[in-house]
Amino acid sequence: MAAASGTSPTIVEYFEGEDFYRCGYCKNETGSRSNGMWAHSMTVQDYQDLIDRGWRRSGKYVYKPVMNQTCCPQYTIRCRPLHFQPSKSHKKVLKKMFKFLSKGEFSKGNNEEEPMDSQMDDAGMHDFTLKSKLDIKSDQRPFSEDCHEIKESKMKEKEDLEPKETKMLNQAHAKQEKLGSGEPSSSVKVVPSTPKPGKGADLSKPPCRKAKDIRKERKRQKLILKSQTDQVQHEEKPKLNQPKSIEDFIFDTLPDKSAHQLEFTRFLCSSPLEAENPPNGPDCGYGSFHQQYWLDGKIIAVGVIDVLPYCVSSVYLYYDPDYAFLSLGVYSALREIAFTRELHEKTSQLSYYYMGFYIHSCPKMRYKGQYRPSDLLCPETYVWVPIEQCLPALENSKYCRFNQDTKAVDEERIKELDRLRVLYKRTIMPYNIYKKRQKGPSDEAIVQQYADLVGQTCSERMLLFRS
Repeated sequence: MAAASGTSPTIVEYFEGEDFYRCGYCKNETGSRSNGMWAHSMTVQDYQDLIDRGWRRSGKYVYKPVMNQTCCPQYTIRCRPLHFQPSKSHKKVLKKMFKFLSKGEFSKGNNEEEPMDSQMDDAGMHDFTLKSKLDIKSDQRPFSEDCHEIKESKMKEKEDLEPKETKMLNQAHAKQEKLGSGEPSSSVKVVPSTPKPGKGADLSKPPCRKAKDIRKERKRQKLILKSQTDQVQHEEKPKLNQPKSIEDFIFDTLPDKSAHQLEFTRFLCSSPLEAENPPNGPDCGYGSFHQQYWLDGKIIAVGVIDVLPYCVSSVYLYYDPDYAFLSLGVYSALREIAFTRELHEKTSQLSYYYMGFYIHSCPKMRYKGQYRPSDLLCPETYVWVPIEQCLPALENSKYCRFNQDTKAVDEERIKELDRLRVLYKRTIMPYNIYKKRQKGPSDEAIVQQYADLVGQTCSERMLLFRS
């Protein structure tokens, strides 16, 4: 996807070397290491390519962990929403929300099994200040207001099934009774003339048959009936046993007299990402959005997401701690997965949900691996590998190369540094021209490090600011 016409190019200011800071997971004072740059502006395609190389943004700061040196390696994780089915714990959160909204029922003291998985954990590790007030740039966009009424939906499925199933089974039962009476399966012509009493066979009755033949016929008809009944059950059971999707739980209508009302709105928000609205893109366009959760007119949570060419990327979530009993982190993630599936209906290439980083070395951060199917990004070759294949290796080592092909390399590794683009003295130029105009000591080592981290394609598209 090329940048839309009229949008500003990506302009970044790369910070030399590596940052050492306190780890928000293992609390090591200087154990966490990353490379970083400041994004003055960024296209959605450039950011998509960067997160597919292990980068992540917090506000305008974009950082990439030094995976083989940091104390808690952070692997980019993405969920495949088109094949996602909620787990038992996910359904429990959705049902808990429904009970609270419909009846006002809740339990504040039993949330240990459902961690408050705020994506703020990823951003907060850098001690960046999150805005408490929203920076709104566009009009309100209503999304959806209601949750599922689970019991009513189940009963409706059952009621829709019963008339058809009962009719077919009754017909089969009537046929069985008829066959059990000794009647043949095919009709027999009746001779109109009635024989004289005591002379010849009564042709108005079926011909006599041997008991052995009758038993064979009954056995055959029982097998036919069993086959028909099995077919009916095979056709109808999937409707009864079909697992509920997250949409089934979220988007159905609440009772008229529900105890609470949850509203969900979306606003375009301030971000380094340039908003784009191509005709073949999603209705909301590409860019960064605040997703607001309003309960009875009071805002209780705000999530930040980036809508990118191939994914919805969850940036962070902050919430009112008084409503932590609703497991808003889990609930918001499930709503964002449903939103991704909604966007996919119009924009087919947008089919992934990025959950930030998966930190296996921190048990409390393993919950993201419960959103299946999902993949982890190989930190050396930048290919996606199903998480099931990665977990055994992570049990043995914090840092792992997931790509099993030992000959595979980073396809985006820098081949021609001179083609890297630079913004120098308000002029855009390739790096080889910049080197000739540059005054002072050479900065080629810094530029080379930057290029290796962003890859060939991004280095040729983005503008590296040099003073």
